[in-house]
Amino acid sequence: MSEIKISSVFEGTQITNLITGIAQKARDASRILAKVTSSPKDKALISMSSAILEEQGFIIEENKKDIEDSKAKGFREPFLDRLTLTPSRIKSMAQGLREVAALHDPVGDVVKMWRRPNGLLVGRMRIPLGVIGIIYESRPNVTADGAGLCVKSGNAVILRGGSESIRSNMAICTILRDSLKKNDLPEDSIQTIPTTDRSAILEMLKLEDYIDLVIPRGGEGLIRFVSENSKIPVIKHYKGICHIFVDESADPKMAERICINAKVQRPGVCNAMETLLVHENIAESFLPFIVKRFEEAGVEIRGCERTREIVPWVKEATEDDWYTEYLDLVLSVKVVKNLDEAVSHIEKYGSMHTEAIITQDYTNSQRFLSSVNSSTVLVNASTRFSDGFELGLGAEIGISTSKLHAFGPMGVEELTTTKFIIYGNGQIRT
Repeated sequence: MSEIKISSVFEGTQITNLITGIAQKARDASRILAKVTSSPKDKALISMSSAILEEQGFIIEENKKDIEDSKAKGFREPFLDRLTLTPSRIKSMAQGLREVAALHDPVGDVVKMWRRPNGLLVGRMRIPLGVIGIIYESRPNVTADGAGLCVKSGNAVILRGGSESIRSNMAICTILRDSLKKNDLPEDSIQTIPTTDRSAILEMLKLEDYIDLVIPRGGEGLIRFVSENSKIPVIKHYKGICHIFVDESADPKMAERICINAKVQRPGVCNAMETLLVHENIAESFLPFIVKRFEEAGVEIRGCERTREIVPWVKEATEDDWYTEYLDLVLSVKVVKNLDEAVSHIEKYGSMHTEAIITQDYTNSQRFLSSVNSSTVLVNASTRFSDGFELGLGAEIGISTSKLHAFGPMGVEELTTTKFIIYGNGQIRT
């Protein structure tokens, strides 16, 4: 593979022509890809997986350039962690493509049929959405995950990663496009925008005639910017303010393992725990122990008044803390009277992303599942499982915290819609 070339600044008409041209090619490719059966798509996905492994040296070389630039700009460690591609992460990326290839292809599925009194047989068939635009920050694995899911579901995709990861994204995209071409599928089914010019996003968001859906992945600022400027429907995911409620019946050792994993394993991701809620009946025994474990792991604790009565050395939590997605080794802790108060806290401060309860009480687990209105709700498991790959979707293209068109991690099926199909034998309307 040759060295990646990027452009940073275009004149106004140049950027318009560039993005419109990309979108037009994506629309043309989507019409071809929508008719392709499962076998050729799966063959191409497996080819992509193999090519990523074969070219991992090229990917890592380009990724190192992105990391060096980000370090020079002063980005902190959690951000750099999201940006970094290691051999292990590249292997996971390749495996994700194979997982997607192995999934059932929903395109063409007839999900329901019924017969009308006049004899018409009516059904609904799954079809691709068309062209999907993905606008994302830092994580270059999104390039492969998003492209793979779109190809599997018969959609063309336009990828616009952040300026901090442009070399990594373009390297991955080059490999994926080459695999499509080798497998006689339209290479313009996967495209990336080859510029760091921010105006490219604005131009992209105007193209409602060519792009059917936009999925932003990143911080709240990016998602609000996309939502406010887009003429195209947007899947929203503003924040990942994830909670764990440790019920009075919780197994302390289980609670420790889950809470440490949810906060510490990868604090800079959206499914990391940001607020710990503890039942008041176990707070005096559980909090000193768990706070010590968190502090040993480098976590800064910000507690409510009751928390600070039990562990007085922790910082005082402010009202803003309960609304904050830290994406760092910082955790808010609150003591609550019961499950109802925990649910009320989640309703007020949560972002409808992911919540968990740790409990040995079956009734409380069911009440929590039915009462909490977030996109993923877990019992006795880490919030880190709110992830398409972990939930068996092969990979995810994003996590929706709005209920239209999807809710929660979005896999292949969420990248399709349905059309009505009707079988008749000469019926006319009277």
